[in-house]
Amino acid sequence: MIHSMTGFGRAARQVGGAVLDVEARSVNHRHLDLRVRLPKLLLDEEPAIKRRVQATLSRGKVDVTVSLVLAGSASQLKIDEGLAAQYVAASRKLCERHALAGDLDVASLLALPGVTQIVEAELEVEALRGPLGEAIDEALEGLEAMRVAEGRSLAEEFEGRLARVEALAAAFESRAGEVVEAARARLTKRAEQIQRDVGLLDEARLHQEIVIAADRLDITEELVRLRSHVVQCRETLAQAERGRPVGRRLDFLLQELGREANTVGSKASDAPLAQDVVELKTELERIREQVQNVE
Repeated sequence: MIHSMTGFGRAARQVGGAVLDVEARSVNHRHLDLRVRLPKLLLDEEPAIKRRVQATLSRGKVDVTVSLVLAGSASQLKIDEGLAAQYVAASRKLCERHALAGDLDVASLLALPGVTQIVEAELEVEALRGPLGEAIDEALEGLEAMRVAEGRSLAEEFEGRLARVEALAAAFESRAGEVVEAARARLTKRAEQIQRDVGLLDEARLHQEIVIAADRLDITEELVRLRSHVVQCRETLAQAERGRPVGRRLDFLLQELGREANTVGSKASDAPLAQDVVELKTELERIREQVQNVE
């Protein structure tokens, strides 16, 4: 099955009081363009993450984003009791010395600078490494599943459009002989008219020129190559069933099909054939646009 280059996957793992969140996104690109965004604590894990991605994907612009969120339970409240005692002692001393009423209540004491402090839990990279790898793999699996699903839709569309290309080639073939014979008849009639009006035309040379002119309108070779390229497209799609990347090969074949279509168009000498050539080019362009998103 062909793989699209558009996909998204996400996974998360809880490690103690922290949550690892991984997102993997991909869009079409000629090569594998990989970017990894990591929190400062995990920057050293970038090479290992890239190896995991490269083992799974061969083309596409891929963004992997890892975030590390500390849960509320991962933070602790630390009270500096020594400092609090100093505040209490100082408060009482002032009250006694200046005959002040009242006492320092707990809420006011805890609000004083330095008495309380939020201490973030310390995380060890070693404890995160295993869950991080699992989350990366799961996110890539989700991304790959989406790429496969879209690839299945692309394959169905390709088959329909290739069938239309074959139908147009058959229409060309049925008209090609008539077009060449009509052109030959027109040239012969015109030559005979010139012969009557002017005379002195070498009949052998005249016949040779008519044959050459008619051959220039013959699209038999182009149709043979066009059909051959369609067959190769189908064979290439079959290779995708065996897990091989086929996007570049399909793009090349579509270029060749486009060249044959242009040649047929340059030889088209009647309106119906020219109209069919326009439709052929349109179908090929639509296929090629979609091929840009195939791995």
